Amino acid sequence: MGWEESRVRDNSDRKRFELDLGQKTAYVDYIINAKGVIYLTHTEVPSAWEGQGVASDMVHQVLQEVDRRGLRLVPLCPYVASYLRRHAEWKRLLAEGFNV
Repeated sequence: MGWEESRVRDNSDRKRFELDLGQKTAYVDYIINAKGVIYLTHTEVPSAWEGQGVASDMVHQVLQEVDRRGLRLVPLCPYVASYLRRHAEWKRLLAEGFNV
């Protein structure tokens, strides 16, 4: 199975969304506060998988999950912030007072 069929899963013990790449894992670290705000702090893709659209697909899936849960978003990770600049439809998830 290629990564394209993989779905992001929430590893709440490690506070990150993970995408299974076979023997490797890509992930987005997060912090969720009691007010329902999720801070996406870091995106990591194994070097062998860089440049293949893994990060973009993973962040898209993470944003779908953030939306599904009704959370507000603070994109502290530079990659997530740049994704939001390229895909303005997701800016609606931004927490009050935040912009990219």
